[in-house]
Amino acid sequence: MDRIHPDRAHPLHMLTSTRALEAAWLQQLPAHTLMQRAGQALARLAQALAPHAQTIWVACGSGNNGGDGWEAAYHLQLQGFKPVVTWLGQPGRCSADTLTSRQAALRAGVICQDQPPELGQDDLCIDALLGIGLTQQAERPAPPLADTRLTDWIERINCSRAQVLAADIPSGLSADQGTPALTAGAVRADHTLSLLTLKPGLFTAQGRDHAGTVWLDTLGVPLQATPADAWLSPPPTPRIQAFGSHKGSYGDVQVLGGEGLNQRGLGMTGAALLAGRAALHAGAGRVLVGLLDTDEARLSVDMAQPELMLRTPEALSLKNGVLVCGCGGGDAIERWVPKALAEAPCLLLDADALNALARHPDWMSQLATRRQRGWDTVLTPHPLEAARLLDTTAAAVQSDRLAAAQALAARTDAVVVLKGSGTVISQTDQTPHINPTGNAHLATAGTGDVLAGLIGALWARPGMQAFDAAREGVFVHGSVADQWPAHQAFTAGTLASALRRQ
Repeated sequence: MDRIHPDRAHPLHMLTSTRALEAAWLQQLPAHTLMQRAGQALARLAQALAPHAQTIWVACGSGNNGGDGWEAAYHLQLQGFKPVVTWLGQPGRCSADTLTSRQAALRAGVICQDQPPELGQDDLCIDALLGIGLTQQAERPAPPLADTRLTDWIERINCSRAQVLAADIPSGLSADQGTPALTAGAVRADHTLSLLTLKPGLFTAQGRDHAGTVWLDTLGVPLQATPADAWLSPPPTPRIQAFGSHKGSYGDVQVLGGEGLNQRGLGMTGAALLAGRAALHAGAGRVLVGLLDTDEARLSVDMAQPELMLRTPEALSLKNGVLVCGCGGGDAIERWVPKALAEAPCLLLDADALNALARHPDWMSQLATRRQRGWDTVLTPHPLEAARLLDTTAAAVQSDRLAAAQALAARTDAVVVLKGSGTVISQTDQTPHINPTGNAHLATAGTGDVLAGLIGALWARPGMQAFDAAREGVFVHGSVADQWPAHQAFTAGTLASALRRQ
């Protein structure tokens, strides 16, 4: 059993792959083996989490997830704990394995009752109601009584003072999408023990809020031969900073954006400066910023960051280095996007550049042409920007973030960074990655501009591929937020200043 930390890559498997793997090993192993191993793993973790529990409520559903709960209750009873099971099932309507685990638990003295027990602060609840028996597309039919109790028990679990341990995945949460799939919502667990495989839904959308600390027990099944459907991103590989290096060793980043106040009365110069500062602090050799302001309001120097080389947009040579285009671009960026698509071999489109792209579907074909020329493009949309590019809604994007990122990557032939909780990084010829770092600190204006500049700085390094720069940039961006001192104010500007050369 392993606790999942963002210190290494972890393969993620969707429901189809998990069920195929489970079916294959059910054929190879003696009957009841996987359920026994799952129950033992749940019991071990339960003992570690709540060693002084007076009562452990095991909420069991009618399927095999409930069978895992019965098996855990059996082992907890043997260890001297007092598990109390509530069960949605019926003896004649459950699998043979579940029936075997239930009978063993009852023979060992496990109490089964209709209503949940009262739990204290030191007690524990094991959520074994649904697991992966529920999908977002089709809910398992249940008798009216069971459905009423399911809703009630999810509410009771979420209101409990005790710790909550979810078996496999919090009940009501879709394993692939990470979104609640029941009108009753989903269990909010303090810990989730994922069984056999790690599921993508634990790490994106609302999954991180519902899963708590994630653990994995593969039940003794080797996963090496099963291709991952996605990866939980690893941290960047440390790089040696050569003594003989110079600014040319770390590449150029050019930022084009920052519509001026005089154009529409909506000044967004700060967004471009934030991207530039992020690129500078993240280690780019040179950072040039072309602001889309008017001549009479032209900024000649950034007094807070004089190392930034300010240029007129016309003075930028788009063929050099990495071009970060769109941060705070407003309406003024629109006339520059076609030029950027035509001239910049390494192009990151963010914010208003993405909105301009969505308004001109004919520009999409240029993205495919760029790929054919060996040029790379990185798109960094938030869900609403992704929805505009996919001609759908933000709610639809959020309902299946992994699929949305893959669809946008296929449509644009670009590296797509779909921002949000569990940012998804996708490219057509790569297995997608889900980022494990970041928190609510990042839910503030300007942090997306910082991310764009950070990715630009990483990508500018000689030999760095666009997909790797995007993946590493997202990881570092979130990691800095995770390590932020509690007493220190967090803004996009302080975030940019806290970046370090990777």
